[in-house]
Order: sequence, then structure tokens, then C-alpha cells
Amino acid sequence: MRKRLRKLLPDHEAIRANRWLAPFQSTLLHPRLWHLNRHSAAGAVAAGLFCGLIPGPFQMLGAAICAVAFRVNLPLALLATFYTNPLTIVPLYVAAFALGKFSLGLVGAESGGRFVAPPDYGEAGLLGWIASLIDWTVQLGRPLAIGLILLAGLLAGIGYFATRFAWRLHLVYAWRQRAARRQHSKETA
Repeated sequence: MRKRLRKLLPDHEAIRANRWLAPFQSTLLHPRLWHLNRHSAAGAVAAGLFCGLIPGPFQMLGAAICAVAFRVNLPLALLATFYTNPLTIVPLYVAAFALGKFSLGLVGAESGGRFVAPPDYGEAGLLGWIASLIDWTVQLGRPLAIGLILLAGLLAGIGYFATRFAWRLHLVYAWRQRAARRQHSKETA
């Protein structure tokens, strides 16, 4: 598993040769950012899953900053942000909004308990519509912001422990295979 991942990831020489990354070489070439073990892999997956919900093109920047700050595998943290894409981002944000509403206690009969559509362009004109759009955005903002943080933390926690568990399963399988090969070689000798 580790050998396959290393084939996909860039090495130190690729970073050293990139002239755009030259100012950051001392930070980006730290050995712990490129070492792959169960601790760095689990931390990288958690960082990538957490930063994957950052809006816009800042997901990878956030994952890189987290990888450098926590000294976890940088390429794997960047790769883990790809769970958000044009097909998954809307359901994830709707789930984050629902989680935020639930955590704020806004789910129930008094709040409608459902997503409110943006205001239509009506007779109030452009300025009236912009004002109602701003009000609608502010109403969504708090539940969405809290929901995004909670969902990102939940995904990061699940990703961390799932990676640790999968790594452990892989190790146990490898140990058993090695023991079986040793036992077989003893029996044939």
C-alpha cells in the first residue's frame, strides 16, 4: 500500500526543482511532511477532510497549512481534499446547514425545520431584492458556518480513526501472511 502511494506522490527532488516553491523549500522539505506511516497518514486524511469543506479554491491551501502545522504527510492531505467536487459539494453543504440548524436548536415547528429558498426578484426592485437577499444570506450564515465546522470536525475524526483502523488491518494481514509463509517454508524444509 505504501509503495503504491509513494509512486503517485511527488518526491523531494520535484519540490526542489520547482522554482515557484523555492522560497518555501526549508518548510516543504521537512522529512515529516513526506514520511508515510500510520500517524502521518491518519493526520493527513483528517486535515484533508477538515479542509475539504473550506469554500472555494482555498481547500488545498488550508490542507497544506494544516499539514505543515501538524507535520503530517503533505501530499496525502492535499489528496484528501478531493472528496469535495461539483457533485458532492451541494449535498455536503445542505447536510452542514441541517447539522448547524440542529445544533442551534432551530429544527422544529417554530422554525419550519427546512431549507428556505432564496427570495424572488419581486416588485420591490433591484435594491429591495438585494436587501432581502442579504437578509436571507444572514439567516443562513450562522447555521451554515456552525454546521460546516461541525461536519468538518466529524469527517476529520471519522477519517482519522478509519485510516488508523485500515492501517492496522493491513498490518495484521501482512503479519499473518508473513507467518504463514514462514510456517510453509518450515514445513517444506
